[in-house]
Amino acid sequence: MRKLSEALYLAVVTLWVGGMWAIGYIVAPVLFASLGDRQLAGLVAGRLFALLGWIGLGSAVYLLAFLVLRNGSQVFGRAVFWLVMVMAALTAASQFGIQPLMAQLKADALPREVMESVLRDRFAAWHGISSILYLVQSLLGLWLVVWSSRGLK
Repeated sequence: MRKLSEALYLAVVTLWVGGMWAIGYIVAPVLFASLGDRQLAGLVAGRLFALLGWIGLGSAVYLLAFLVLRNGSQVFGRAVFWLVMVMAALTAASQFGIQPLMAQLKADALPREVMESVLRDRFAAWHGISSILYLVQSLLGLWLVVWSSRGLK
């Protein structure tokens, strides 16, 4: 049973971090480069990021449960636990804070596109904050992958 839970741990890390890198740094840029309609590209990318947010939260729950069950109360002294906690917090901040705020700005801009409205600067600022948090989360995810490849100690 232990081998199965360890294999699932590695699969979940791969799904979460691989999804972040694939969607954020391959899929989203290709959408904006390939689709003639930037609003449509943004809509599709936004849905993919929202889906990835839910995958990230679910992944964090499993990873944290695995680490707590494996290490007991000593888990609080393990860097990997705090690494997953920070990644989960960044995911939650984006999912429940920044993304809904950006969606509201888009709705408030209607019937115009948000980038053609007076809300453009606010939207761009929040998009920039979101991008920075995503980059930090992606780098932390890379660290988690490297850490996990060293063994589950």
